[in-house]
Amino acid sequence: MVRIIPMASSIRPSLSSITFSSRFGVSLSSCNNPSRRLNSFHAGCVPQSQLFSLKASKLVRAEGSNMAVRAAGNMAPVSSAITQEDALDWVKKDKRRMLHVVYRVGDLDRTIKFYTECLGMKLLRKRDIPEERYTNAFLGYGPEDSHFVIELTYNYGVDQYDVGAGFGHFGVAVEDVAKTVDLIKAKGGKVTREPGPVKGGRTVIAFIEDPDGYKFELLERGPTPEPLCQVMLRVGDLDRSINFYEKAFGMELLRKRDNPEYKYTIAMMGYGPEDKNAVLELTYNYGVTEYDKGNGYAQIAIGTDDVYKTAEVIKLSEGKVTREPGPLPGINTKITACVDPDGWKTVFVDNIDFLKELE
Repeated sequence: MVRIIPMASSIRPSLSSITFSSRFGVSLSSCNNPSRRLNSFHAGCVPQSQLFSLKASKLVRAEGSNMAVRAAGNMAPVSSAITQEDALDWVKKDKRRMLHVVYRVGDLDRTIKFYTECLGMKLLRKRDIPEERYTNAFLGYGPEDSHFVIELTYNYGVDQYDVGAGFGHFGVAVEDVAKTVDLIKAKGGKVTREPGPVKGGRTVIAFIEDPDGYKFELLERGPTPEPLCQVMLRVGDLDRSINFYEKAFGMELLRKRDNPEYKYTIAMMGYGPEDKNAVLELTYNYGVTEYDKGNGYAQIAIGTDDVYKTAEVIKLSEGKVTREPGPLPGINTKITACVDPDGWKTVFVDNIDFLKELE
């Protein structure tokens, strides 16, 4: 289980006083104090028409919280309703890829140093948004247009987060686990599981923690195009989750393994083979139906050819759309957002619009 980090009283402001910003999130007025802002991905009081950019936040302040989701006359037409059979057929053909995972850290420079020096990642880009009091850093093993990457968010003045018990770990494939662990130790990193074969298998693994307490599983593999290879989340009903991710997200169940000795079952879900693509690892612990998610982990972003059809498929699959599809106010990027049956958040981003943003 992931160690739950308590937030020290000296730095633990109430949720209504923290700006939880992220790449697809803007700071909206909190319910308790209009002068303070809260990220749209972590506030129960944010309306369903959540907004997801700095430019969007400026329009929100100008037009008010009841603004309809639109882009100044540039709203793309909503796709016509589709049947469940058509939806399931379309979602399998949609060009989808896991783009990045978003989470919050207490010291951005410290985390960047750890990821680049210990895990061999590259700092792809960094941006500061002083108006919204947050900074983003994108790190990974290759360009964002072809690799799954990490988006770190630092909110001014917040130096610690609760990782929660629901988030599991990130997986990183390395060619020599023991050598990587030695490097991490030399840099003062924390190793929580020494290198060795996985229980019940032959793959050599190790576990480490970054400075904020997020766990990384090091997996020994040969050269791979996608070293940042896993995001593990815990769920309360594995079959329910598998069914949802297959139907609503168009993911494939790559493999499933039950481990009765240690009372857990895992399912690997994704858009391609594990050795070439980032995958979602869902873990069910016997008898545990709910988890504390903390306030550190935010969401995964996935590319799609049509956010409108994506939203319809999610609804037909009994999913909850938390942001109706459409262009972001002020820019043309089209998105939609949802939560899975356990409340884990995902943002779908138009593929063409995403590439334009990277330009």
